[in-house]
Amino acid sequence: MITKDITIEDLVEDYPFAEEYLRVRGIKCIRCGEPIWGTLESACKEKNFSDEEIEKIVKELNELAENPDNIPEKFEPPVKINVKKIDDK
Repeated sequence: MITKDITIEDLVEDYPFAEEYLRVRGIKCIRCGEPIWGTLESACKEKNFSDEEIEKIVKELNELAENPDNIPEKFEPPVKINVKKIDDK
């Protein structure tokens, strides 16, 4: 089972699909040429992911690990919409 406390090294060794999954989310990974040490949580925090976003990442990684037939050949980046409030003047 994948937890937020898993080391990046163990994550990508045990679940190779995780490299691409992390890369498209902007999280440094081994394949990107920037070796990273520490936990999944610490890597996510470095990229300003919230606790809720980290929980979602852990959940998605576990779902993929449990259903390897559902692992896509290519991961798409998640869509984030940044809505700014327009002040009425």
